[in-house]
Amino acid sequence: MVTIVIFIFILGYTAIAFEHKIKIDKAAVALIMGVLSWGIYLVTGTDREHILFELLEKTGEISGILFFLLGAMTIVELIDAHKGFEIISKRIRIEKPAKLIWVIGFLTFFLSAILDNLTTTIVMITIIRQLIGKKEDRWIFAGIIIISANAGGAWSPMGDVTTTMLWIGKQITAGTIITKLIIPSLVCMIVPLFITTLYLKKVNITRPPVDEKANEKISFESRFVFFAGILALLAVPVIKTITHLPPFMAMMFALGLMWILTEIIHRGKKEEVRGKYSVSRALQRTDTATILFFLGILLAISVMELNGTLIGWADFLNAHISSQSTIVFILGIFSSVIDNVPIVAALQGMYPLSLFPTDYFFWEFLAYAAGTGGSMLIIGSAAGIAAMGMENIPFSWYLRKMTLLAFIGYAAGAGVYLLQEYIF
Repeated sequence: MVTIVIFIFILGYTAIAFEHKIKIDKAAVALIMGVLSWGIYLVTGTDREHILFELLEKTGEISGILFFLLGAMTIVELIDAHKGFEIISKRIRIEKPAKLIWVIGFLTFFLSAILDNLTTTIVMITIIRQLIGKKEDRWIFAGIIIISANAGGAWSPMGDVTTTMLWIGKQITAGTIITKLIIPSLVCMIVPLFITTLYLKKVNITRPPVDEKANEKISFESRFVFFAGILALLAVPVIKTITHLPPFMAMMFALGLMWILTEIIHRGKKEEVRGKYSVSRALQRTDTATILFFLGILLAISVMELNGTLIGWADFLNAHISSQSTIVFILGIFSSVIDNVPIVAALQGMYPLSLFPTDYFFWEFLAYAAGTGGSMLIIGSAAGIAAMGMENIPFSWYLRKMTLLAFIGYAAGAGVYLLQEYIF
């Protein structure tokens, strides 16, 4: 059974990688891969009632991620419908791409630590659409956004789901993870940025066509919805911390507030105008194919977690590699192929706090590796999947253009972290 599930995953993964060659949408492949994996797991299992219970439990966990993604994407679409992102895009007047990419990179890095890498990627992709007209040029910026968002999320307890898992599990504390990982994470972003800058010196980017209303002043409604939306997104980790509710519940609360606010703003207008700025219209514009793709991938990975494949790989590394830092470094690379969430969850189960206490070197390095390693493949992180769906970035293009850059940044940041540990 394990061999068949792995074979299905490899076959599906290959089809996703060559989506543009075979002309089959990656979401369809991911859904079939996920359902087939669970079907085989159920048919070959001995206790089917227990497996069905596991399916419902895993579906609940996955649904939380998907609802979070749906809420964040809807709020971003709502701000975009009101032209709220023009507040940022109109202030960015840099024409040279080599300078612009540094602004985008650092803005993404710090915004990701405050919000999270997924929400930040959605916001930043929306912004660069208003700054860069040519699709291939946008893909380069989108690649840097993915690397910067994952690097920014790694040093913040709220910035990445795996860092949040370690924080909630008491493997790390907020203050320590910020002070220990901010410099390695910066290096992880800056190295690819610097290399990309050398390439962009030879490139001239073109802005999208300017419409007739482009020079108009930004309206009060645009400003209000923009700042309300950003505050709503910023409130998500606060609500989660205060109420101890799952993150998707906080995101749904934020979406509900935005829904009410926009209804109040436009309630005196004609129905066709109200519909244009409504949450219902924003939901229609949301990329549901990306959400379904995410669903299929996570379903397939959850089977590999439950059937012991992931833990088996971790045990194999533990038995054959004595260096903890080498194990974590390799697992960080694996997180670009296999989702980092089950990898971290498996390691949390393998190493109790009695063996590796809070703020132990292993947990800190794992937070960095799991958070930034996913940048090496576009489907290796939630940020990458969101960017892939929004910009239709081919898997093969990212593999050729960004994978090596992401690995160099990942290795450089890891080296800085290990050097810090050696010195201090």
